[in-house]
Amino acid sequence: MRIARNILKAIIFAIISVSVLLSASSLARSQEAAAPYLKMAPIDQYLIADRNAEIAMARSAAPPSISADAEVMVLGPSGYETAVKGKNGFVCLVERSWMSPFNFPEFWNPKMRGPICFNPAAVRSILPLTFKRTEFVLAGESKDQIVDGIKAFDTKGLPALEPGAMCYMMSPQGYLNDEARHWVPHLMFYIPLTDPKSWGADLPGSPVMLNPQFGGAPEPITELMIPVRTWSDGTPAPHEAH
Repeated sequence: MRIARNILKAIIFAIISVSVLLSASSLARSQEAAAPYLKMAPIDQYLIADRNAEIAMARSAAPPSISADAEVMVLGPSGYETAVKGKNGFVCLVERSWMSPFNFPEFWNPKMRGPICFNPAAVRSILPLTFKRTEFVLAGESKDQIVDGIKAFDTKGLPALEPGAMCYMMSPQGYLNDEARHWVPHLMFYIPLTDPKSWGADLPGSPVMLNPQFGGAPEPITELMIPVRTWSDGTPAPHEAH
């Protein structure tokens, strides 16, 4: 009888253990489904296999009168590299999800594609942030490590923000996140940290919007957006930014 009871206890313990494991696994799957971008995906998911397609997408950030003579960069396993030399001082590329705010739930979304074209002032004083974040990401660093690295870069290596720094994001091909998708075409302007209300940002009826991409967390930059009426190819865009 004692042996039988011991066997029964062992069976009950095994059943409980399996149930606990199944519950934990189910909870983990539920959490992953609710927040699918908790960590970085394999790097291949962020890359674009067709180099020419990435070049075309990068150029689509700005009207051809600008992007046709711009330098174009593509993302490789070791970082951004020049694919096409430019003539006008602009640089076009496709940003990935790690250029989002650090507290954005889709910071690691591998589907994100943000065609952007920087003017010469932004090339010198904003583009280095893209390179630095990308460098930390490809080195396998965590969000906290990236934030610390950017803070150090802000102090010792970040060029002074130049007046007139801005960029074009007018591509109909972009995928900015799972909700916004390609959103609306817009221009972005970079200024030192300031109260965005001094620009009328986000006030009723104002076309100026605050982009929370930087905002001192940790980059010392205020970024303003102004939607425009057409995509870079001249076709009409949505009337409102949702």
